[in-house]
Amino acid sequence: MMGRNYPKKPKEVYFFATCLVELFYPEAGLCGMQLLQREGVRVVYPKNQTCCGQPAYSNGRLEEARAMAIQQLSVFPEDWPVVLPSGSCAGMIRKHYPELLAGTPYEVQAHQLANRTFELTEFLVHVLNVELTDQGQPVSVTWHGSCHSQREMGVVDEPKHLLNQLTGVTLSPLQREKECCGFGGTFAVRRPELSEAMVADKVKDAESTGATKLVSGDCGCLMNIDGHLKHTQSRVSGTHIAEFLWERTHAE
Repeated sequence: MMGRNYPKKPKEVYFFATCLVELFYPEAGLCGMQLLQREGVRVVYPKNQTCCGQPAYSNGRLEEARAMAIQQLSVFPEDWPVVLPSGSCAGMIRKHYPELLAGTPYEVQAHQLANRTFELTEFLVHVLNVELTDQGQPVSVTWHGSCHSQREMGVVDEPKHLLNQLTGVTLSPLQREKECCGFGGTFAVRRPELSEAMVADKVKDAESTGATKLVSGDCGCLMNIDGHLKHTQSRVSGTHIAEFLWERTHAE
């Protein structure tokens, strides 16, 4: 995010995996941690981390969201960066925790946690200054950035910067990159007909690029898009950017 004051490379970081990574995409979490470790950073994974509270917050259950936010404050006690493989959950912490806890005894802690919270690609680019060496076969990919990642975290160019470092990867942009894929958390459940139409548009856009892989940094979007890709037996498959970067740059 341009204009943000990024810290120097730290010795330790916390890794906040998120619910969807833990339940559905553990490989994305493991690959994200390995990308950090390869840069000489010690990664700490607190076992008592829970949901960031975004589902409750998005549905107007502010007291429940506030309780979850307070719980997370105790999970990351050291003044280390907190890195998430999700712009959505990172946006919840950075943008909404200070709002939720304003006027409470936790307000200062909320601001402190928000200021040291980073989306994974943002951290790799701006804090670790990662330089990648591609070891994979030629492939064409397209990138889908989540709404929260782009609008709340300001993470737009960072994933593309990393993908463009891979010499064997051709990045074919979506024509309607900034459009929502239709997931939106409970929106996909409450308005399935709209969600289905939106994800169909996203998949059509992805297929029109000629890419064989769609890469994203948020597992909610990935579940929705990749589910539709598989349902329609598309030639395009979805993958999390952490897993894609690790597989392309890790020597067996």
